Amino acid sequence: MAEYLITFNDEWVPEHTGEQLRDKSVAGRAVIAEMEAAGVFVFSNGGIDGSTAICSVEAKDGEPIFSDGPYVESKEHLGGFAVVDVPDDEAARYWAGRLAVALDWPQEVHRFPGSERHNHPTETK
Repeated sequence: MAEYLITFNDEWVPEHTGEQLRDKSVAGRAVIAEMEAAGVFVFSNGGIDGSTAICSVEAKDGEPIFSDGPYVESKEHLGGFAVVDVPDDEAARYWAGRLAVALDWPQEVHRFPGSERHNHPTETK
């Protein structure tokens, strides 16, 4: 099995009413419940955006320096994510597709570095 990060960028999500967001939350939680039932769910959170940042940290002379800002200037912010532990890329793509359809906004799939790779073309047995 390998762990994958399925993410969406907060900037990819158009403005929604409170009711629309509640509906999306219900739809997203239904897919998460399917992941749990399938035994592939690890962790998720969908409530992240630029307003949830608590500090900025950078290294200076080998020491961490914390501040309340400025934060990295970007229009792109992580909006939410799910971590799944699945056998291969195809399974990760399946779950990302389920979330994309349920939420009606794009998702990205990332394999965690060092995760075991299955069905990789260069895999040796």
